[in-house]
Amino acid sequence: MNTQHFLTLNDLPASTLKSLIHRAVELKALTKSGAIFEPLKNRSLAMLFSKSSTRTRVSFEVGMRQLGGGTLNLSPNDTQIGRGEPLEDTARVISSMVDAVMIRTDDHAKVTKFAEFSSVPVINGLTDDFHPCQLLADMQTLYELRGSIAGATIAWVGDGNNVCNSFMNAAKLFDFTLNIATPTGYEPNSKIIEANKTNLRLINDPNEAVFNADVVVTDTWASMGQEDEKKQRLNAFKGYCVDQSLMNKASKDAIFMHCLPAYRGLECSAQVIEGPQSVVFQEAENRLHAQKALLEHLLA
Repeated sequence: MNTQHFLTLNDLPASTLKSLIHRAVELKALTKSGAIFEPLKNRSLAMLFSKSSTRTRVSFEVGMRQLGGGTLNLSPNDTQIGRGEPLEDTARVISSMVDAVMIRTDDHAKVTKFAEFSSVPVINGLTDDFHPCQLLADMQTLYELRGSIAGATIAWVGDGNNVCNSFMNAAKLFDFTLNIATPTGYEPNSKIIEANKTNLRLINDPNEAVFNADVVVTDTWASMGQEDEKKQRLNAFKGYCVDQSLMNKASKDAIFMHCLPAYRGLECSAQVIEGPQSVVFQEAENRLHAQKALLEHLLA
């Protein structure tokens, strides 16, 4: 039997992803009720971080603990990876001792190679190309607030980054239209565009992208590893700040989402992120519940 990994949303069929969202809602209610539910008792999750993290680390660590298991938090300096041990050797060894591995790193090929040599499920906690766990939480949030997202219009405003790539996969799997507004030269991955083109509209004008949209989403303009491009990007993204004027062009009951961390006054205004249309903190909390559903699915 092949080991089931979760490196992109496309690793699971749409029906399973939707079941995970429903299960995440159930687990959230269970947690809020104070019930003890430990299907992963004595199971362990190794977490390999080569990028800093707040939501990913806390949600996986607390999630595993609430499910009865434990975690090991490892950086490159904590392992022989930092001294040049081949990734495939590390994968074989770590996966022989734990029940699952979560990796947060830069190059997506590293996660793919680790999974190739791992005997246990590998979860992508973020790479430069994809952030599928974030999309599980986002889809859960939209389900809690609106029910089925099928047929809706979501507007992405900003950089065509890893979260945008995962949103494109989600558009096809959950059957919504994704309007993508980016400056020229900052469009998302062309191969992912081609694979999901029936559910996408690529637009340079953010005003056109958000017009009558049900959801407006943005992210930081300079992701981790792009700090040296910050000045250039600040110039390129002028006019792409999601402020109240832009939100007013969306549907009157439109939702604002951001995966955080957010930089007020750049990709979004303080008025929008702190306003009544913003669901960013519900979205952030749902990282915990969506990932618990994922861990239960992969391990229980």
